Amino acid sequence: MKIAVRITRAAVLALTLCSISAFSSAHSPCSVRSTIFVGWNAIEMSNDWVRLDIVPQLGGRLMQVTFVDHPYLFINPKYRGEYFPPSAARKGEWFNYGGDKLWPLPEGHGEGQWPGPVSDVLDDGEYKPTIVSQGKQCLVHLEGPGDPATGLQYSRDIRIGDNSPQISFHAVMHNIANHPIRWSVQSVTQYDTADPAHPENYNQDFWAFAPMNPTSAYPNGYLVRAGLADDPSFSVDDGLFKLHWLYLENEVWLDSAAGWLVAADNQSKYGMIERFQHVANKEYPGKASIIFYKNGAALTLDAQGMPAIRSANPNEAPYYMEAEINSPMVDLMPGASYAMDTEWFPVRAGKNVTAVTPAGVVERPLAATTTNEGIQLSGIFGVFFPGKLVAQIFGNREISQLELVNVDPRTRVALNQLINIHGSASRISVHLRDEQGVDRGELSKVEVVPQKAKP
Repeated sequence: MKIAVRITRAAVLALTLCSISAFSSAHSPCSVRSTIFVGWNAIEMSNDWVRLDIVPQLGGRLMQVTFVDHPYLFINPKYRGEYFPPSAARKGEWFNYGGDKLWPLPEGHGEGQWPGPVSDVLDDGEYKPTIVSQGKQCLVHLEGPGDPATGLQYSRDIRIGDNSPQISFHAVMHNIANHPIRWSVQSVTQYDTADPAHPENYNQDFWAFAPMNPTSAYPNGYLVRAGLADDPSFSVDDGLFKLHWLYLENEVWLDSAAGWLVAADNQSKYGMIERFQHVANKEYPGKASIIFYKNGAALTLDAQGMPAIRSANPNEAPYYMEAEINSPMVDLMPGASYAMDTEWFPVRAGKNVTAVTPAGVVERPLAATTTNEGIQLSGIFGVFFPGKLVAQIFGNREISQLELVNVDPRTRVALNQLINIHGSASRISVHLRDEQGVDRGELSKVEVVPQKAKP
């Protein structure tokens, strides 16, 4: 039997007004155009939420992502507008432009290893761009040069639509050699960790998260590959690995199997969710599916063997963090290819992220408080798509659905809503229904505890 559900006028007025006003079902088509970006010839992709600046010349890099007015990626001021082809580099030299790019793993100087980071065809080779489509779907294809040293050739497709800030990547590694090769393809994203108001200082409220693997191969659930083993940047809380960015060089590996990571600026409450498909029972390079690297000062030994601090200067070691997603190790026969698909979701979120769902992020899980007037729903969320939050109310079976509030990715959702239920409810699940009416999945759920009768 269905029960009657009523929402009070006062509850509606209590909703976050910007969440309501941000909602709109009419959006401009996405667009692609040639432009100049900080001195580079670039391709700009944009829709009502995001702008992407791609510089094909710089190894096919995505140099910047701007969500609303918030830029995410690090751009090295040392090389702004500059380009140095691989032939211009001295042996072992690396031109770190910043942005997001593709690299091979494993790294090293042995057989079957890439001696990077280094300026070579894979990192600095010029990609050929093709604008495949625009309007409802915008797609840019980037074709990289072949690298005889590794036998690899990369290509990447970058796609956005007209109905959300979602960014999709399709990265392909291709064997151009006449013999089998074995590599992992890695997505490497450099996030800017300078203080936006005072860029000479670092942002002391920048965070990253990824779920721990409950059956991790690493003794502590993560492996510190470089830097202080007891780096105070790292902590584990309720199954989440947490990185609080501090100006200490370090690299940490996780064999996370959940398929997502978060980078979040808690000052501005802008976050980026990177999602990927973890492949069970496959070998990952060093067992790591995710790597976080912090650029910064490092302890070293001087010529006399005494401890010294290296690169404690942002001009020498600028403020950025790398979030790296690895594919499994792949055997490629001559002419064969392997593809890795990833997705990014710019979202409003800070350091209190507790979960990532197909619909968005949870900062404060859904709570339901039973009162004499009804059930008070509350929680703090960020959503991936514009649409409506819908409460699914369950008793012994699903008994009702109730539309709660219009939402948009540009606005954090501070849900605080009273609903009246004439009947009983044991569980409430909040879903995101997009503007096309598609259920994007559960955002959060809660068991309903009946109010105790007063003696």
